[in-house]
Amino acid sequence: MADQILSQEEIDALLSAMDSGELDVAEETPEPVVEVRPYDITAQNIMQRGQFDALEEVYDKFINLYQGSLSSIFQRAISVKIISQETVKFGEFIKAFSNPTGFVIFGMDPLIGSALLAFEPNLVFSLIDCMFGGAGKPLEKIREFTMIERRMLNKLALGVLKDLETAWDAAYPLHLSIRKVETKPEFVYLVNPSDQLIIVVFAVSTESFSGNIHLCLPYLMLEPIKEHLSSSYLREKDRASTFGDEIRKLLGRTEVNLVAELGRTVYSVQDILNFEVDDIIRLNTGPQNNVTVNIERVPKFLGMPGVVKGSKAVQITDVIDPDRGKG
Repeated sequence: MADQILSQEEIDALLSAMDSGELDVAEETPEPVVEVRPYDITAQNIMQRGQFDALEEVYDKFINLYQGSLSSIFQRAISVKIISQETVKFGEFIKAFSNPTGFVIFGMDPLIGSALLAFEPNLVFSLIDCMFGGAGKPLEKIREFTMIERRMLNKLALGVLKDLETAWDAAYPLHLSIRKVETKPEFVYLVNPSDQLIIVVFAVSTESFSGNIHLCLPYLMLEPIKEHLSSSYLREKDRASTFGDEIRKLLGRTEVNLVAELGRTVYSVQDILNFEVDDIIRLNTGPQNNVTVNIERVPKFLGMPGVVKGSKAVQITDVIDPDRGKG
């Protein structure tokens, strides 16, 4: 601390330098360097637009359907379950796969773009072995797919897409169709490497083998229907469905007054006072004319008067358009 205290001579020298202009006390101090980091506006905005909660219902329904389909086809107990859900960039996702992998690019009409199924190679070989009557024992060494195995992969993908399309009816009806089957990750292009994907991994397992199927849905592809996939939309849909059924049941038990108007005429009060028994009142309609059927005094139908099993009745012949005669 003693070395940091100026002596009287040093103070006098400093004041003298300031007076003579040799020392500029107004010299600006350098501004600190600010680190600039890139910001992906598109990806961040998409992340903030919703969590696509309705997809959970789609996944659950797909698991039940696909598990039943596999068990029925191979005549053995097969388990299907979700092991992970995440959002990653396409470039990072595709780098995680080796050659060969069963890539199936498919469309989801009417949505624009493509989605992806990625079958791990050990699962593909095991399922194909089961399709030809084997036990599904995994290969000791992964190799390239033959032409027959590629066709079997296409058949496996059709089964997945069929159940997935049915599962999508729970959220938004779509038509799924295969566009391309590929085995090399470098030949798979879905979206830009920086675009975000929803990745859902389904584990398929039996006593003999296990493997994963990766479902990849681009955020931009789901953007047009994001409102139908939000939790608020699901709540409104459930509420409308519940109250709609209750209202229909309530209306079904509601009683209303229904009156068939045979005709009309006009009399003065004096004429009415002079009416006697057996007097005939002339109406503006005859037995061959339609009569108006009113519900709670509101004209709703036209009909023809008649008799059914000894009781007077009216047969409805037309519905009255409330806008008829306007304009």
